[in-house]
Amino acid sequence: MTSIRVLSVASEIYPIVKTGGLADVVGALPIALKAEGIETLTLVPGYPDVLNALAELRVVFECPLFFGGATRLLRGRCGELELFVLDAPHLFARPGNPYLSPEGTDWPDNGLRFAALARMADNVGLGAVASFVPDIVHAHDWQAALTPAYLRYSGRRRPGTVLTVHNLAYQGRFPHQLLHEIGLPPESFTMHGVEYYGDIGFLKAGLQFADRITTVSPTYAREIQGDEQGMGLGGLLRGRSSDICGILNGIDTSVWNPATDPHIASRFDINDLDRRAANKAGLQQQFDLEQKRDAYLIGVISRLSWQKGLDLLFENLPTILDEGMQLALLGSGDAELENRIRSAAQANAGKIGAVFGYDEPLAHLIQAGTDALVVPSRFEPCGLTQLCALRYGAVPIVSRVGGLEDTVVDADEATIATGMATGFKFGPVTAENLADAIRRSHAVFRDRPVWRRIQTNGMSTDVSWRNRASRYADLYREVTGLRRG
Repeated sequence: MTSIRVLSVASEIYPIVKTGGLADVVGALPIALKAEGIETLTLVPGYPDVLNALAELRVVFECPLFFGGATRLLRGRCGELELFVLDAPHLFARPGNPYLSPEGTDWPDNGLRFAALARMADNVGLGAVASFVPDIVHAHDWQAALTPAYLRYSGRRRPGTVLTVHNLAYQGRFPHQLLHEIGLPPESFTMHGVEYYGDIGFLKAGLQFADRITTVSPTYAREIQGDEQGMGLGGLLRGRSSDICGILNGIDTSVWNPATDPHIASRFDINDLDRRAANKAGLQQQFDLEQKRDAYLIGVISRLSWQKGLDLLFENLPTILDEGMQLALLGSGDAELENRIRSAAQANAGKIGAVFGYDEPLAHLIQAGTDALVVPSRFEPCGLTQLCALRYGAVPIVSRVGGLEDTVVDADEATIATGMATGFKFGPVTAENLADAIRRSHAVFRDRPVWRRIQTNGMSTDVSWRNRASRYADLYREVTGLRRG
């Protein structure tokens, strides 16, 4: 089997810098691809946390003046990950969130910052580092999506290109006046180039020029080709439908493993589910909930936003309270929703608990201790929390969208009878339908043998990267064959 070299390009990577599921995918996929004979280096911005985390850093390429300042390309490693780092202090030597200023607003030069990331990927793709000339450049989301455009307009023999859309809602639109500054030619600013409603569309450019486009679930790949979820790009995507495929995300099953997890109160596996009870008790204590072993405890790990449907869950608090359930929520986001949930928790002490922010160990305990995990998203490209829930025996309650539709088998009469169910699904996405799913799940929870079977079905589901990585490897080989042909 011929080895293929892949340059992965992304704005964040677990375990170094993470704001969402993008980082998890970018960090796990290269490791999983090794078994497929794929050598991956990942290009990331030189944020302070990245530079501090890497070992054996060495300079492999220098640019005296690059997007406004002296820049170096470094190579180093973090655990099993091999990285290129764009060391451009004038662009990335900033504390905190990769995209936001301390005031919580986008950095005003984000267009320049992530154009620089894509331009360096273009340089590497065209052979700037003799020791690593990639066969494929794989760009992730809008922050890297100019890469296929730079390669297209280089006029030189280039590697194959793949763009993965993790969330089409985030597109990267910047003023057209930036075109010259970021080094794109005037002829690129057309409807069939990088122009997007009078602006420069970073994601649009990648969708226009990448050899192949992937999304993170088959259902989401279909959804975004429609006008409702196409977010203004549905027509372009329909035109490229033969080049689009959906490949489900996986999770790192060495990190998310209830049998070895250092963050939970009691480790367990599919053959010893009774040990989950200690995690439930620990979770109830952590969230100041009443210590009731038989209470139906629902968990939430989410951004508090309209997309995630958390307003619908808030509307269902009377249902949760009236039926004697408990709720443990970990998340942050919309200030108004956060305040409403905080007030509800204060008014219903012992029944509703909330922690605002993100806490990785606590997220593990929620997965290990809740009876069910709710993901009521209005749209969801893939979702990772429901995959972790399946792994940990927390029965997922999810909307019928995107990867949620693809990864959970609804517990209806037929799937319960045949022993195939892994969770509960509802749709269309309304408060009433969510209420029905919560009530259905609560009723089944009282039938302990059936509930235990649903839990073990979920825990038996393959949520790893193993099969997903082989799909990417096949795609890389296909694109490489096209370029060589």
